Amino acid sequence: QVQLVESGGGLVQPGGSLRLSCTASGSIFSIYDMGWYRQAPGKRRELVARITRGGSTTYVDSVKGRFTISRDNAKMTLYLQMNSLKPEDTAVYYCKAEFTSYVGQGTQVTVSS
Repeated sequence: QVQLVESGGGLVQPGGSLRLSCTASGSIFSIYDMGWYRQAPGKRRELVARITRGGSTTYVDSVKGRFTISRDNAKMTLYLQMNSLKPEDTAVYYCKAEFTSYVGQGTQVTVSS
C-alpha cells in the first residue's frame, strides 16, 4: 500500500513558476516509476511527465522545456518544477505510482492574471 500526498499548487500569473511535491509513505518509493498527471475541467486526465526508477524522464510535448520532473528517493518525494506557466496549464495535478492504482488526491494549479 502506498499513500501519495501532493502539495505546492496555487494561483500564479502567466510566466510564473510553481514547484509541486508528492510525498509517499507506506511502501518502498524507489521501486516505482512515478508520473505527474493533470486534468483540466471538461478534459481527460493526461500524463504530463514520467520518471523511471532509474531516473529517465519523459514529457508531453506541451510542457517540454518548461517543466522538470525529479525525485528524491531518500525523502520519498516526487517533484514537478513548472516554469513559464501558461493559462492552459490550469488543472488539478496528480502524482501516481505508474502501473499501479496508487494516486494522490491532487493539487489545484491555476494560471491567471
